[in-house]
Amino acid sequence: MIPGFGKLSESQFQTTKDAIAWITVLIAGADGNIAKEETDWAEKVTKIRGYNNPNELTPFYEAVGPEFSGKLHEILSKMPGNVSERQALITRKLEELNDILPLLDNNLGHHLLSSYKSFANHVAKASGGFLGFFNVSAEESKLLELPMLNDIPFDDELAGEEV
Repeated sequence: MIPGFGKLSESQFQTTKDAIAWITVLIAGADGNIAKEETDWAEKVTKIRGYNNPNELTPFYEAVGPEFSGKLHEILSKMPGNVSERQALITRKLEELNDILPLLDNNLGHHLLSSYKSFANHVAKASGGFLGFFNVSAEESKLLELPMLNDIPFDDELAGEEV
């Protein structure tokens, strides 16, 4: 098991990894159209974070990377076409993280939640705008902070401890 994730069951750990694909579909599909640019960019960001992520989440993204494309395509193949239904389904799925993230060691839950939000921003900026980048739709902007997930405050007293 990846350092810091040892308190999670295999199922819970899988949920944390699958969340990256769920977030991709949530944000990419917020405007009703899941653009290939968004899913392609999400896959690239996942790979980049697996080798160029200067913190304790590097091993997490190394684990996510090989599974991401398959999981993303599996989710896309099962998604309802209706945006409201799709968002409701994804929201329920992501809400499972509210019971899992607080189980993580030290501030890892806080860092992972922040990473999920950062990832959502990367997906949102992958289409539209200048040269196809940096434009976030109104629908996407409502979801960027992943409002279905509970905040996990950073604990300064634990910040110096090893994860």
